[in-house]
Amino acid sequence: MASTSEADSSEPKRTTFTLASRQSELAKIQTYIVIQNLAEKFPAYTFETKFNETEGDKNQSQALFLLGGKALWTSGLEELLANKQVDMLVHSLKDVPTELPEGFKLGAILEREERVDSLVMKNGSPYKMLEDMPAGSRIGTSSVRRAAQIKNYLKNHHKDLEMVFKDVRGNLNTRLRKLDATGTDDAFDALILAKAGLVRLGWSDRATQDLAPPVLYHAVSQGALGVEIRTDASQELSELCEALTHQRTQWTCLAERAMLRALEGGCSVPVGVNTKLTNVEQGEERLRSGELIMKSATLEITGCITSLDGERQFVKTIEGKVTNTCEAEDLGKKLGETLLATGAGQILEEIKAERAARAKEAATAEAAVTTKTS
Repeated sequence: MASTSEADSSEPKRTTFTLASRQSELAKIQTYIVIQNLAEKFPAYTFETKFNETEGDKNQSQALFLLGGKALWTSGLEELLANKQVDMLVHSLKDVPTELPEGFKLGAILEREERVDSLVMKNGSPYKMLEDMPAGSRIGTSSVRRAAQIKNYLKNHHKDLEMVFKDVRGNLNTRLRKLDATGTDDAFDALILAKAGLVRLGWSDRATQDLAPPVLYHAVSQGALGVEIRTDASQELSELCEALTHQRTQWTCLAERAMLRALEGGCSVPVGVNTKLTNVEQGEERLRSGELIMKSATLEITGCITSLDGERQFVKTIEGKVTNTCEAEDLGKKLGETLLATGAGQILEEIKAERAARAKEAATAEAAVTTKTS
């Protein structure tokens, strides 16, 4: 009788893998970007897809701020991964919680697309720049980070420009349709959106102004795609992830995520960041992705926390030499702890209290409507 190890070694090597993501057009495009990368490096393999709703997709009525932002865009997919119905999950990395559930890990981080946020004007608008818009203009965004930072920027540099910020939900197609609506459906003059999504959908021409730091610090990991796998993933899957990972993006995004983890924040808190690598020293060996291995670099990371009303803002920058992902994460963690020590923690506590109060109000209002209609 053959031993277990002999039996295992005789099993055929897997050549078909299933990738899953959300059902939006952007999520599908991002999944096919990952597949294209894999197909170029592993032409003998077959890659299939499965698309599913997440909790964030199902709940389109409440503001993201009230929902809390934790695992909204991943939990519905992780069930498929846990049940081994799929092998890999493709996410916008900015939507992935900094602490994954037991049994899952971040397997790959792809090369970053544009990381900035952009202003998108209503079709036919005579304005191109935020500073050119008249006071009272209606700006749509589902992000308290964007709203808080723009409020702070206007208060400090354009005091007469007080804008009206309105929540807007839905995928990118839906939000642009709401922006361009006219007549009784006219609700917005402009939107602030992640430029990476516009680029991937082929709509970068809609961006009229890039809002880069120090005007607007982007979300943690914005512009990067992440691949989530099981912690017990096979050797084949691990090799696929290694071939996808872009080392420079990996180091900067892991540092950003470590900062956010130290702050205990999610995607619905006004935490912004900016990172850059300089003095990069490369070796002669190549990674599975094809890029030359990075031996060391100077990592500069800036973190920003802003009160919801835009009145207070804490911005801190630290830098240091890093030689691996652990050191990059340590630097990000240090920045998060520094921000907390300088008063940013008070803003986060105020935000938690505000969210709880508004969620209670929303629940009371919903209960009143239910009682009235029953």
